[in-house]
Amino acid sequence: MTFQRRRLLQLVAAGLATPALAHAAGPTAAGPTTASPTGAGPTAVQTAAWESERFVGSPQAKTTVEEYFSLTCTHCARFAQTTFQQIHKNLIDPGKVRWVFKDFPLDRIALQAAMVARALPPDRYEPFVLALFASQDRWAFAQGVDYTKELWNMAALAGMNRATFDAATADTDLQNWIVAQQNQAEQKYKIDATPSFVVNGQKYSGEMSYDEFVKLLPGVS
Repeated sequence: MTFQRRRLLQLVAAGLATPALAHAAGPTAAGPTTASPTGAGPTAVQTAAWESERFVGSPQAKTTVEEYFSLTCTHCARFAQTTFQQIHKNLIDPGKVRWVFKDFPLDRIALQAAMVARALPPDRYEPFVLALFASQDRWAFAQGVDYTKELWNMAALAGMNRATFDAATADTDLQNWIVAQQNQAEQKYKIDATPSFVVNGQKYSGEMSYDEFVKLLPGVS
């Protein structure tokens, strides 16, 4: 399925600078928050926590892959449940590839999900993202579903408390940071589709099989 490009300006508060455009594509060439001492409510998600890189694999791996994905992208979900599992087993776990997750939300639901994921401790990030992809049809696309409620249920299973969840979903600094990172990716690498991958400075887009993907990694097998 391919989405028409859309402006994330529609997703965020008024006054945010014009953000990126995106669509989903098929193949082509953090630390917890705490409640305020006064009891007024949760504080914002700690900036240092959600800005830290989310990755799996050895920091010493000779090859780094950046994946730009949207949590509501069906191509991304299929890639995560098929090709990525093979990549994990054959390339990431043996220390050959370091995999960096890059948020590129296509819509409001994906943006909120990305904000929640970023509010989790880094070691819970990948399992949470993979769980969201595995259940995407239930929390993101089911008719009449309250996606915020479903996200909260998933976040609670990942060990997040309600104060942290509420702080993450209301944190405009986190929201704007994600969109700003998306803008930078569009400008630097011309990212305009999900999933997209950057390997050695070269962008590739689209859902791929394992055999197709390995061809993008010179010297890695």
